[in-house]
Amino acid sequence: MTPPAVILAESELRQFTERILAAVGVPGEKVPLVTDPLIEANLRGVDSHGVQILPHYVEQLEAGDVDSRVQGHVVRESGACLLYDGEHGLGAVSATVCCGHAVRIARQYGVSLVVAREVSHFGIAGYWAQQISSAGLIGIALCDASPTVPPWQGRLGRVGTNPISLSVPHPAGRGWLLDMATTTAAYGRLEKLQLEGKTTIPEGWAQDREGRPTTDLATALKGFLAPLGGYKGSGLAVLVEILCGLLSGGAMASEIRGIRQHGRHSRVNHTFLGIDVARLMPLEEFYQRMDRLVAEIKSAPPAAGYDEVLVAGDPEWRAKDERRRLGIPIPPGPWANLVRTARRLGVPLPAGIQ
Repeated sequence: MTPPAVILAESELRQFTERILAAVGVPGEKVPLVTDPLIEANLRGVDSHGVQILPHYVEQLEAGDVDSRVQGHVVRESGACLLYDGEHGLGAVSATVCCGHAVRIARQYGVSLVVAREVSHFGIAGYWAQQISSAGLIGIALCDASPTVPPWQGRLGRVGTNPISLSVPHPAGRGWLLDMATTTAAYGRLEKLQLEGKTTIPEGWAQDREGRPTTDLATALKGFLAPLGGYKGSGLAVLVEILCGLLSGGAMASEIRGIRQHGRHSRVNHTFLGIDVARLMPLEEFYQRMDRLVAEIKSAPPAAGYDEVLVAGDPEWRAKDERRRLGIPIPPGPWANLVRTARRLGVPLPAGIQ
């Protein structure tokens, strides 16, 4: 029988994560910057990008692939555009800085484009789009990733899952929030199933080494992720690569390394855009029009087999309310990895957990 998930309150999981990061040498002021996107991912039900990836972060830091001491620097700023070099530091740290620049520049010029090179994994893209939208702007966050995805009609990885996120401002901070990979599923979802002892995956998630669709998890882990919607997802992935890797002047496509690969810097690229809504209409008018748009979309009768029409962000906000009320479940596989990492670093487990 599979053991039950460990249930932790948000505060318990946050403190546990912070202690692990501190134990591996992350400076104190940077610990909460890395912790918060991970906890937010778990709260929103995006467990593949939550504390499940913390052991990978630890291994990257221990291997020297990521340097927690550096801050990064502005390479150049011209008008509404800024180029940032993360110096192979923590992705969440450079993303925090870059979102700040995106907000500042958009308020000055109406729009902003901030591109960061030589950075590392920053968690869920939606977290960063929302950092920008919380300032009353439309926020967009993109990033490239290690080449786990073949191009359409190809059979070798050339691009990553290359997520796209857009968040609109909302008076309660819970507006329309799109956060999607350009693949049918992120690699972390395969890893989550593996840690849970599963052996199959849904159709359309992955391909074998010859480019044939597969539902066998072991074959998928040795193969490649499938682009979302075939050639359309492949095109979107290259679009993200252009706006991230190509524009940054840094690594591109197959030059990038993932959080599960050690011995080299990740060399990931991030791009952030801000749009100042107030340049086009008062923010209150935007809120009203956005509410009207969402209401119109959700007024469509549900299709057979569904109870209601949801829009981007609905599942995440509902999961967040439920998990704050009932606790955050950590499945046995990911929890075992966290326990091994914590014990190796001499970090005590949360109170009452053996």
